[in-house]
Amino acid sequence: MQHHVIVSFGKDSEFDFKFSGGAAPDEARKWFDHEFRVLECDVATPTGKILAVDRILSVAKYAGENRFQQQSAWADQFAKYTAALLGRDLIRVDVEHYSIGY
Repeated sequence: MQHHVIVSFGKDSEFDFKFSGGAAPDEARKWFDHEFRVLECDVATPTGKILAVDRILSVAKYAGENRFQQQSAWADQFAKYTAALLGRDLIRVDVEHYSIGY
């Protein structure tokens, strides 16, 4: 399957990832759990439960635009694991508006 993941930090700052194949959802979940802890992400949810989309958006937000620019291997992993976790072929991660679209 072809995947296309777009990570947007605003109108003039987008990162585009296109790739074939992917990763196992369990592997993706572990990677996001690890990054969430390492980046010391903080998400306020009324239920206290952190959903997969919250993890993805928080990791992107706390990692910041510079990490996507300067650490291409990390950014590629982010895109690959995002696709694996959400199971979609086209995903837009809008960090500025804290939303994910398909």
